[in-house]
Amino acid sequence: MRNVSSLLAFYLAFLSCNQTTEDNTAPEPDRTWWKEAIVYQLYPRSFKDTDGDGVGDLKGIIDELDYIKSLGVTAVWLNPIYGSPNADNGYDVSDYRAIMAEFGTMADFDRMLEGMHQRGIKLVMDIVVNHSSDQHPWFRASRSSRTSPYRDYYHWWPAEKGKPPYRYSLFDPSGDAWKYDSITDAYYLHYFSFQQPDLKWENPELRREVYDIMRFWAEKGVDGFRLDAFQFAAKDTTYPAFPAGYEKDFIQYYAMQPGLHEYLQEMNREVLSRYQVMSVSEGAGRNFEDAHALVDADRHELNMAYAFEGVDIPQYEGYALDSMKAVFGRWDAEFAHDGWLSIFLANHDQARMVSRWGNDNPAFRNASASLLNTFILSMRGTPYCYYGDELGMTNIDFDSISQYRDIAALNSYQKARSEGADMDDFMKRLNFSSRDNGRTPMQWTAAPRAGFTSGTPWLPVNDNHTELNVARQDSTEGSVLNHFRRLTQLRRDHLELVYGAYDLVDAGSPQVYAYTRTLGEDRLLVLLNFGDAEVVPTLPAAIVVGKQLIDNYPAQTAGTMRLKPWQAVIYRLE
Repeated sequence: MRNVSSLLAFYLAFLSCNQTTEDNTAPEPDRTWWKEAIVYQLYPRSFKDTDGDGVGDLKGIIDELDYIKSLGVTAVWLNPIYGSPNADNGYDVSDYRAIMAEFGTMADFDRMLEGMHQRGIKLVMDIVVNHSSDQHPWFRASRSSRTSPYRDYYHWWPAEKGKPPYRYSLFDPSGDAWKYDSITDAYYLHYFSFQQPDLKWENPELRREVYDIMRFWAEKGVDGFRLDAFQFAAKDTTYPAFPAGYEKDFIQYYAMQPGLHEYLQEMNREVLSRYQVMSVSEGAGRNFEDAHALVDADRHELNMAYAFEGVDIPQYEGYALDSMKAVFGRWDAEFAHDGWLSIFLANHDQARMVSRWGNDNPAFRNASASLLNTFILSMRGTPYCYYGDELGMTNIDFDSISQYRDIAALNSYQKARSEGADMDDFMKRLNFSSRDNGRTPMQWTAAPRAGFTSGTPWLPVNDNHTELNVARQDSTEGSVLNHFRRLTQLRRDHLELVYGAYDLVDAGSPQVYAYTRTLGEDRLLVLLNFGDAEVVPTLPAAIVVGKQLIDNYPAQTAGTMRLKPWQAVIYRLE
């Protein structure tokens, strides 16, 4: 009888699996905290300043932990706070076990972490180990002598071999990633600024140092690591010549080079598997195969992919909604069964979300900001929401290059001038795309300096803070902020928004982005009008709309399908 029961159970399970496949519904989800997390990316320099020096600090974060909790997010990704000379706002680390003086002390960090955990919020730290600062003791020792034990922590090319084969630098004014250093008559490699020399991951001693740093923070209780620029960490140390013009598609030559997966598997064995931490690498490689190799469970490397194809869609000239549908649809389909994705439209390396993806004209700003938040929080994958986007913060209109602080903007300006570019056109494009747009101070109140600081802010405060701020939106029903809070609650209440199958509806519409999310018997319909005009979506007859769950306009009657400009609605399906 026991054998008959076992066979019957097996047969019923077999039928169930077949039915799931035919109906294109997701299997029973493999639930983990980092898949269900709602991540709030916090740029510490710009969040809240408590000592009047114009730079945000850890005490400012501590003061606003209840605000962060009120958003309904469950994790914070904190941009770098380590010791740094700040050539690239903390992405040039000179001490991986210290807190930058501008941000506070290690005691402040411990209080912040404890406060987050008391509120059920996890902390994800940036780990910047593709490169260090040129002020790091490792590099100082490395450049001091060719026989230094730290020499092989970095990539060096002796000058007697001639000039090294060209390498493109993302931040260098001349575009050259090799910097000559007279102390030892050699060149060192820097894919970013010359103040950010690349670490040599091919050296096992360097790798052991990094794993020890990660253990230091894991022992403190941090809940995850985001590996900055890590897809570039492995390099061919014979430094072969690359084809002329390769920099136009440098990812093909820089990302996911041989050795990277071995390093990540070693990192997993030494650190990640020993702690209850999530892990994500900036970048997902050159193709889907690369991305799966990073995050599929049987690879024992990382938890989730953070791919850039989607966020790169908006350009100065605009973008087509069809491109957005196609890119996000491809990535979702590819990771429907294996691996896991990050979902985001903005971060510290982008201009403001509503200015790139929506319409930041006051007539449409609030609606389009809420629509974009609806998209992020209704897609499959772990959503990453950037600070200020819960308010609909916009780009800032700088008048001159003197107002910019970002090393990428300043160096690209020098490079454009040296190449004889049309500087008027360059400045218009920079004003649209500069990373400084996404780093302006958080707009807390209508007071001078937006309640961010009592001093002079490190970046100018956007003039629109007098009407676009936390204090005003907190008490306004239907504000972008309160709609964001309703969205996070909706996602936490509906697992189909986390794990459910994604299916595109009205695929041919140039203005409507519509899709269903299905988990078992539970189905939701998401309708997004990416346009300044009203529109009626075309829905299949099989879709029977039920209860409306959320709307960024005053609730409309179910079945009324005329979408207002930038309207975003989620329905339960019958």
